[in-house]
Amino acid sequence: MKRIRKTFAVLVLPVLITAVGCKKNAATPQAAAAVTTPASNSAASVPTALPNSAPASLPGLTVETTSGLKGADWAMKQDAISKEATGQWAVTASASSAYNDASGHDDSSPFQATGAPNVQTEGDNGNAWTPKDPDAGLEWLDLVYSKPVFANAIRIRESAGAGAVAKVDLYDEQGQAHTIWTGTDPTTGLNYFMLNLPKTAFKTNHLRLTLATNVISGYNEIDAVQLVGTEQ
Repeated sequence: MKRIRKTFAVLVLPVLITAVGCKKNAATPQAAAAVTTPASNSAASVPTALPNSAPASLPGLTVETTSGLKGADWAMKQDAISKEATGQWAVTASASSAYNDASGHDDSSPFQATGAPNVQTEGDNGNAWTPKDPDAGLEWLDLVYSKPVFANAIRIRESAGAGAVAKVDLYDEQGQAHTIWTGTDPTTGLNYFMLNLPKTAFKTNHLRLTLATNVISGYNEIDAVQLVGTEQ
């Protein structure tokens, strides 16, 4: 259990944490050009904010969240997302850090963000990925999916400290990163943050979330991320 957490004033360099597999069952998932930035998997430093030159969102992209839904409407939306015919859940994951340096299938490790959602209530839960320290600045979570698709939506299920997502990148099949969104995440509670975008001009089975953990106080946790798209 990581309910009781103590923070110590020490300098910690983030390490690359990688997990392979799926905590539950994975599913499956022209064109607008996105702003591109070089792909990088380095966790050598974790800045505290996005650079002022961070690109704007992909033209035509819209932002949505399930935070405003209640009761039956909320439950029906959750069910519809879980049954999305062109959606797929991540099969491998890596991150800039993890709580208690979790690795493999440990609680709070990047592995916990693979597969379909399995956190049922808002709050701290070992079934979600959790960065090492709260309010530490930028952290990232990389997710890889089984099938490359022309993406048209990304659905991020936030389960604790929602509202910290600051940037989303998609990687094409050549490993080039395309920034599709930067901005303020409106999500609260146990809910999806959803990006609906024009079908990408490239296929992707790899995305990166960047969280600004100092924006929302406390630990910020990601339960699962669905990539939606078609193979044609």
